[in-house]
Amino acid sequence: MRINKFISHNTKYSRREADELIKASRVKIDNKIVEDFSLEVSEDSKVYIDNKIVKRRDGLFTVIVYNKPKGELVTKKDDRGRKTIYHSLPQKYSHFIPVGRLDFASEGVLLLSDHPEIASSLMESDLERIYNIKVKGILGKKVFDAMEEGMRIDDSKAGAHERSQIFSMDFKPFAGYKLLNQNASFTKIRVAITEGKNRELRRFFAYFGNDVMDLKRVSFGGVELNNLPSGKFRFLERSEYNGLKAFMREIKIGVENESSKS
Repeated sequence: MRINKFISHNTKYSRREADELIKASRVKIDNKIVEDFSLEVSEDSKVYIDNKIVKRRDGLFTVIVYNKPKGELVTKKDDRGRKTIYHSLPQKYSHFIPVGRLDFASEGVLLLSDHPEIASSLMESDLERIYNIKVKGILGKKVFDAMEEGMRIDDSKAGAHERSQIFSMDFKPFAGYKLLNQNASFTKIRVAITEGKNRELRRFFAYFGNDVMDLKRVSFGGVELNNLPSGKFRFLERSEYNGLKAFMREIKIGVENESSKS
């Protein structure tokens, strides 16, 4: 795991703050000052900040689901002072790591965990993500063909963040889709995908001229909102926990279902 990511996952600092700590020569690995920002932390390495060891988060860990509203960033801190998910979550969950991201204008299911490996493994998994999307205009045959067959876009800047350095993107075939409503002005569609690339759906539909107007993730790996209010979180229900249990067993990490504590 890269050093700034390790610090972010195991402390209160964001990755950007971790980079600043490294720049100020305040970070050591095995008593050697870190100068290389791309340095990887091994399982046996000991990391220090200001000569205090960074304790790894070991043992049993928790996954929660948060109903992210529009207008919140999925980051620990924003250099422009905008609201983040951590302004809405209770302070005791400030160290929880989001499983991927939903952009500023998107909403819905966001899983978080206090275990770095669980968060990374869920993010990189092929677990199904389901979205309700509203796009401009009518979807043509080429859109449905691309959803069924997959495609590569060499210029995927449409639909991307203005600062994005990702210019091309491969899209796997969608796991499924269902047309919900369509008229001359807009189309509502539910789609299921098995990956979580940077603004993947916004880039996909924008390529065909169908800019995304609204995007809401309604499920991730079988975990749904279940009437959870916007801006609120909950623990996994027993059925959801059991649904993810096989996956967690594969990566050999214990997961604590906090809803069973009460």
